[in-house]
Amino acid sequence: MKITFIGGGNMAVALISGLYRQGFPAAGIQVVEPFTESRDTLAERFGVRCTAAVDAAALDCQVLVLAVKPQQMREAVAPLVGKLSAQLVVSIAAGLRLADISRWLGGHRHVVRTMPNTPALIGAGITGLCADPGVNQDGRDNAENLMRAVGNTFWVHDEKQMDAVTAVSGSGPAYVFYFIEAMEAAALKLGFDAPTARQLSVETFIGAARLAEQSSEPIATLRQRVTSKGGTTEAALLSFGTSGTAAAIEQGIMAADQRGRELGEILGKD
Repeated sequence: MKITFIGGGNMAVALISGLYRQGFPAAGIQVVEPFTESRDTLAERFGVRCTAAVDAAALDCQVLVLAVKPQQMREAVAPLVGKLSAQLVVSIAAGLRLADISRWLGGHRHVVRTMPNTPALIGAGITGLCADPGVNQDGRDNAENLMRAVGNTFWVHDEKQMDAVTAVSGSGPAYVFYFIEAMEAAALKLGFDAPTARQLSVETFIGAARLAEQSSEPIATLRQRVTSKGGTTEAALLSFGTSGTAAAIEQGIMAADQRGRELGEILGKD
């Protein structure tokens, strides 16, 4: 299988790195990237072919990965119109709907929409995928294998849920960082130096997440086990409840979902 990336930014680098770790040959990867410095870096680091614009060699592939910002997508795919045959097109751009991408590609229907998140940069991502009905099983398998290079995957059958994927896991790392920041700030106020405050906050989050991952019990049960009656944890959780922390987090995720839908409408307009 040959893969061509349209765009050589961070997520493209993450995917290429993941493919490289899995033994995917450099000869099977190409990158279309307008910036000379980025092309030189990619070619030097991975040994892949890089070109400034779409050419015949770049189109000689089975999979095209659209790895550009949503606002740049229509311009980026314009050179592909009328030049695609059976290539599978995989979009990793947030908010852009399958119908709009297909329309910008001149009606090409072999399109899969994906939503990875930034832990993909270290191979620990989670990616939601949604396929146009025109994608066959081989195409779905190729898309899933590609995204598994940077972490776990799951399929969404109703495209409307892709905005929810973005709200929960796509934007989710920022929520985690926000919580870690708050823990770190509290640790500093309690007298720890900055390196220790960071270590305590980050490693506590990592350990708790791993425990949740490896346990089959409900998250609520794991929380209750740490919460002794009348103890320190209960005092913190009662304060969170009084402050409406859980409700605020839920409302924030709902706001992200709504904004995703709005962006889809805005970006998809002719």
